[in-house]
Amino acid sequence: MKISPKWWIILGGAVFGILGALAVNWGNPANMGICVACFLRDISGAVGLHRADVVQYIRPEVIGFTLGAVVMAFAFKEWRPRGGSSPIIRFVLGICVMVGALVFLGCPIRMVLRLAGGDLNAITALAGLIFGVLIGIVFLKRGFNLGRARPMSHTAGAIMPGMMVVLLVLALAAPAFIFFSESGPGSLAMPLFAALGIGLFVGVMGQRTRFCSVGAWRDVFMVRDFYLLSGVIAFLVAALVTNYIAGNFAADGFYSWGFADQPVAHTDHLWNFLGMGLVGIAAIQIGGCPLRNLILSGEGDTDAAVTVLGYLAGAAIAHNFIIAATPGGVSEWSIAAVLAGWAFCLIIGFTMRKA
Repeated sequence: MKISPKWWIILGGAVFGILGALAVNWGNPANMGICVACFLRDISGAVGLHRADVVQYIRPEVIGFTLGAVVMAFAFKEWRPRGGSSPIIRFVLGICVMVGALVFLGCPIRMVLRLAGGDLNAITALAGLIFGVLIGIVFLKRGFNLGRARPMSHTAGAIMPGMMVVLLVLALAAPAFIFFSESGPGSLAMPLFAALGIGLFVGVMGQRTRFCSVGAWRDVFMVRDFYLLSGVIAFLVAALVTNYIAGNFAADGFYSWGFADQPVAHTDHLWNFLGMGLVGIAAIQIGGCPLRNLILSGEGDTDAAVTVLGYLAGAAIAHNFIIAATPGGVSEWSIAAVLAGWAFCLIIGFTMRKA
């Protein structure tokens, strides 16, 4: 019996949610079973782009996201190296996405996992994400466009997958010049090959279904298409059910319902809202969430690869300049960076139009 695409994304989203929840039981930080922004931040620290010693680790999941997409792109003849669509703007928008995510303390994937773990601060962030998406949609309807990508060489398309292979080698070899946290979230991780396996599954699933936690809301509000959102909802429900079955809500478990005292979270609601709002508007302008851009980079999309480099730079900026929030809240630099990111996105939104 042939399964329709709409059921594949629901099934893929559900398995993704189960794995995202269980990743905590297998060693990853609480409410951070899978967080693309947090994992990229850890990689940024591991290679020395920032020196926050509690968030430094080469996360194999990120490597798997891209390499899983590479395998499927070749298997289904969807490997198409392309690029040249305003790369410098995409790089800065990638920085904006990372700044917003690290002020909230999580990407849209972690936002859903935080909600599935009882963290009600994720509701404020979800409202902010939708707000940012809606503003991004206004710009799309007014003709916002970063330009057309053109075909590029296979060498160009292979650079980001090649970088992921190098990271995998470094993760296995653990040379002295790579930093690994000895305490804090960066020190908490599941076994390397288990993490890589989860990443490969997510990469395969994401490439085949086009799963995107920001594009889901864009499609609902722009064209009343619930295909992507059905995968996100399946992800949330599966993660929530898994947390209960695994005992993560038990008295001695990881989670409880509420706003206060949540794992690696804060209750500055305005900046949770505006931080994730910045993620929403910037991701719409880029064309997808952090996970989606990692998947696209595995298909040979060099614009997505430049965006991923922007994420890594954004993580370095956020930690080198005291922008990233802490469980104690946000700093004055967090506030300034989020407002600057919003200003950049609005300027780009008003000035980048189809000719």
